[in-house]
Amino acid sequence: MLGYLSHTRVLRLAGLFTWVMVGLPLVYSQYEALLRRGGGVDAWALWLFAAYLAFGAGYFWLTRGLRNGGHSRWYDRVMLVLLTASALGVSYLSGSGLGSILMMVAAGVIPWMLPVRGGVIWLLLSQLAVLPVYYLILNFSLFEAVMQSLLYGGFSMFIFVTSLVARQQTDAREEQRRLNTELRATRVLLAESARVNERTRISRELHDLLGHHLTALSLNLEVAGHITEGQAQEHVHQAHTLAKLLLTDVREAVSQLRDSGAIDLAAALRPLTEQVPSLEIHLDIDEPLSVEDPERAHVLLRCTQEIITNAVRHAGARNLWIKVRREAPGIVVLEAHDDGVGADGIVVGNGLRGMRERLQQCGGELQIETRRGQGFRLRASVPGVPVLMLTAVIEGVR
Repeated sequence: MLGYLSHTRVLRLAGLFTWVMVGLPLVYSQYEALLRRGGGVDAWALWLFAAYLAFGAGYFWLTRGLRNGGHSRWYDRVMLVLLTASALGVSYLSGSGLGSILMMVAAGVIPWMLPVRGGVIWLLLSQLAVLPVYYLILNFSLFEAVMQSLLYGGFSMFIFVTSLVARQQTDAREEQRRLNTELRATRVLLAESARVNERTRISRELHDLLGHHLTALSLNLEVAGHITEGQAQEHVHQAHTLAKLLLTDVREAVSQLRDSGAIDLAAALRPLTEQVPSLEIHLDIDEPLSVEDPERAHVLLRCTQEIITNAVRHAGARNLWIKVRREAPGIVVLEAHDDGVGADGIVVGNGLRGMRERLQQCGGELQIETRRGQGFRLRASVPGVPVLMLTAVIEGVR
């Protein structure tokens, strides 16, 4: 239960609770007015409750994804305008300061959509817009009306700052999660690279030292077989045969070490897809799938990380499908698509530009497709490095 109640969820629930509490005096006042009229529904009352319900629906919509780091889409900002207009409508139609309380609730979502300076100006103007209600309808003096508006403005500023801190903490946690995920993936990549380097070193030592000595031993035994006679010659031939068999075993061991000296791409990519908030990642990797060059494995790692970041921050997606496969000998293909909002055109930012530059440096390609309402599709291909077989190297051992 406590794990579910994050600070963004508490902020949302507190706002909805305040909205419900504001509705209680509205319902009671309209009920009394209905009794005084002796029946019949006033058109102003219908407009009042329409504004009240519109505020609740707008707040529920805007707070649906606060844990994702905020809203940057245009229709969310339009919803903020409607939210403020609904709060003002509640004040003017009810002839009370309840709209100021609703704008205090709205102050909790402003930091997620506007910069700090714009949010402060928005708060002050929206609270001052209620001033005519206090001055003209409630018959406050001008000084009292201004002070009342500024008082609610101060409360709204407190909620604004609290929400701003909550957003900064959300962004910091998301950045920490991203860095931790990148660190885990990089550690796996480094471990794989160390394993490859160690296998390469061992195979080189086997070839240079043991293979050389066995070759010399085989040659000496062959010469000894020609200059010995009798039973001694038979033992020399047996020793020569064993030396050649041992040399063959060394060649096979060196070949196996070299052939298995590739980076496991699945082990490096899986940490990136784990524990990503608000996004379900479906990872499909052909197994076994290995990359011989650590630099190319690093490029695929960074491309996958950028794809996930874009899906969370910009695409508004709930699902992301990533498929990694070997299309042809030496070519690794990374395909991804999401169920986000998509776009009419592709805006190349720093992330996509960096991805393209990394791929071009290793001879790869990047293709991006998007349509409004159909999400993003991406295809990145990286030419691999052929496995270094030891055939030519082992030839020198013969």
